[in-house]
Amino acid sequence: METITREGLIRQLKEKGLKITPQRIAIIEALVENRLLHPGTNLIHAEARKKTKNISLSTVYATLGEFSQQGLIKSLEFDRMENRYEGDLEEHINLVCRHCGKITDYHIPPSIEPKDIARRAGFLVMDARMEYYGYCRDCTMKRKDLNVARQPKKGVA
Repeated sequence: METITREGLIRQLKEKGLKITPQRIAIIEALVENRLLHPGTNLIHAEARKKTKNISLSTVYATLGEFSQQGLIKSLEFDRMENRYEGDLEEHINLVCRHCGKITDYHIPPSIEPKDIARRAGFLVMDARMEYYGYCRDCTMKRKDLNVARQPKKGVA
């Protein structure tokens, strides 16, 4: 996994001809420092405000949208929880906990090459995302009812 860094994101902004502003630096730092959490806009805004007081929530939304469009980060959109952002652009599965909302990356070897799909089906893959929903280790340990629910019933295949 290639970890996003402050310097790497700033370099990519420069390569794409995008401005480097104090607000963008604060957003980049919030993304990098919280990358394992797959932070949402509200967390990124709160962390960015610690670095630069004059940053609005709308600026954070617009900047994250632009970073996502430029391919610097991935936007993870959800129906029942706040959208999240991640800097890991490699193929992986997002393990999403239904109880606490924690998202964990699980890296797998690529089994299907997007180039093969384009060649065989004539479909150009621009983005892919795989998610498994369930309960993280911490929530499973805290809630014994989940442990019972996970156990297969005797006599049932």
